[in-house]
Parts: sequence; C-alpha cells; structure tokens
Amino acid sequence: MKEIFHRVSVRKFEDRPVEDDKLEQVLRAAMAAPSAGNQQPWDFYVVTSKQKLQELAQVSPYAGCAAHAPMAIVTAYHEDGCRFPQYAQIDLAIAMENLWLAAQSLGLGGVWLGVAPEEDRMAMVEKILAIEPGQRAFAIFPIGYPAEEKDPQDRFKAERIHYIK
Repeated sequence: MKEIFHRVSVRKFEDRPVEDDKLEQVLRAAMAAPSAGNQQPWDFYVVTSKQKLQELAQVSPYAGCAAHAPMAIVTAYHEDGCRFPQYAQIDLAIAMENLWLAAQSLGLGGVWLGVAPEEDRMAMVEKILAIEPGQRAFAIFPIGYPAEEKDPQDRFKAERIHYIK
C-alpha cells in the first residue's frame, strides 16, 4: 500500500523570506478552521524581527529552529473566547493543523512548537511579543523554505488502517 501521508519535521530553513501571498494563504487556511460556536477565539502574530526570533528560540529546548527561520507565526487564544476554557485551545489546535497543511502544500516547511499549557513558556512568549492581556500564547510555528528534511514520520501507519467490508 502506498504511503498516504507523512509529516516531515524541518529544522533548518533557507535564508529567503516567505512571499506575502503564500503567507496570506497559510493564515487564511488557519482562520478558516471550524471552532466551537464559530467564535474563532485566536489571533496570529507574524514575527520577522531577527531579534524577536532569537528571543523566541530561547523559550524551550525545542524552539532553537526559530532563530534560523525567516519568520514565525505565533498563535494566541482569547481566554474569554469560549464558554469552556479548553475549547479555545482545541479550536486553535485545529487551526494550527490547517496552517501546517497549507504550508506543506505551498512547498513551505515548519515546526509546530507547543507553548500552552506550560505557564512559564506562555508568559515568556507573551512578554517577548507584548501580547495583549486576556490572550494566552499557544504555539510558535517557525516557517520558511526547508533547507533540509528529516526522516519522514508516518502520520497514519498501515497497521492503524482497518478496512471493513
């Protein structure tokens, strides 16, 4: 059976910017994600400042690739965005998946680096980007053209696909 889908974790990026139209397509895909009560309680912060990218790279041991990316998309959810607090996080996880898939389809690479629910990481990102009160940092997504590819990681393993006839 052919491979259905795989995710490649890109850690190094080419030193060239992402075109505005591609960035817009990626963000529109994320914003089109369904959400609880159709409230879409999230904001996107597009970071291109080398200094800010360097600071974001210090947030966790896994965020080092942010320093080498031409840009990063940082997501934040509104604490009062939904009746139940975790709905906003679930909704934003779906939006991030849309963002990742759109980036892949446009030949871009990225790494989804979770920030929530670790309070210290969330607070660091919020301080670095001066995210307004009432929003909580959710994830950092360094994005750009991949300079290398790691081994593919199968999303759907063959043994997890069951055909019922």
